This record gives sequence, C-alpha cells and structure tokens, in this order.
Amino acid sequence: MLGPDPLASDDYTAVVNEKHFERLSALLRQGRAVIGGQAETATRKIAPTVLTDVELDSDLMRDEIFGPILPIVETRDLDSAIEFVRRGDKPLSAYLFTKSSASEKKFLRELACGSVCINDVMMFMSVPELPFGGVGNSGMGQYHGQAGFERFSHLKSVIKRGRFPEVTIRFAPYSSLKTRLLKWFA
Repeated sequence: MLGPDPLASDDYTAVVNEKHFERLSALLRQGRAVIGGQAETATRKIAPTVLTDVELDSDLMRDEIFGPILPIVETRDLDSAIEFVRRGDKPLSAYLFTKSSASEKKFLRELACGSVCINDVMMFMSVPELPFGGVGNSGMGQYHGQAGFERFSHLKSVIKRGRFPEVTIRFAPYSSLKTRLLKWFA
C-alpha cells in the first residue's frame, strides 16, 4: 500500500509526538522484525512492523501499543490463543482471521474485549454507527459516532410547576373520583 519505502510515502503519517516515538522505538527492540522495523527520528515515522520471537513478559506484550507494530505470538490452537488473551487485561480490540464459523462463534463468546474485527483490521472505526470503546483497563463505555455523542452528553431531567394553583387531585385523601381523573390524565 505504501510502496517499497513506507517512510518516504506521502500517504503515511508520523507518530504524534517525540515521547510516543521514543516509546514505540523501544518496543521495536523487543522482538525480531520480519516485516518493517525501520524508524526515522527526524520525521517520527516508524514503518509498519511485524515482530516475532517476542518475550511474553515484555512491555510490548503488557501495554497497549497504539502504533504500527504487530507482535506475533504462536499458539497451539484457538483455545490456547483465547486463554493467552484472557490471562491479561481485556483488550481494546481483538482480531480473528478464520474461515470457520465455529471459530468465530467461540471467539466472540469466550473473549471479552471492546470491539472485534473478523478477517480484517480496524474497519469498525470506519462505521460511525458502531460504538467503539473498551472494557476494564482498556476504557469504560463506548465512544464513536452516535454512541459517543450520547456517552458525552448529559441529559438533564427538568420539571417546572406552573404558576397556577396546586391541584389537590394528586394528594391524599383519595377517592374514586380522583382515581378516575388520574387514570384519565395518565
């Protein structure tokens, strides 16, 4: 997508600031780059990178990355993969690549996370009608599109009594006439 040199592509963006660039650059050294791995300090760009041989207790595997780095961890099967993810904090998002509808159902049923994308990546962010947000340490609630508008809006209930005299129909003592009138108004 970005050509032979992603760092030179006009379509590729930089890391937001120097602090995050340094953090991501340090994460690059916590595995073996099989794709990418290049970083350019002057432009704060890091090539899309796939890392293998990752230590499971490294910062790369403990913290959310929020950068163009994808660590790969091999597992025996789907059950092992789900168990691996469940040992840590609930992820902001999870991705499954499969042709098996049984695997999809199992993944969705057994893994708690913010959002799931099957056979693709990040597409839930392109649909404003889909809420996006985390669970547990990945965040609380949902924000994106209408869900975000509702999440960050405070709906305030207000009742204002008019200046007319108080109608005693709603107060005791009750009678069959008051009951009929209240039902009629409701």
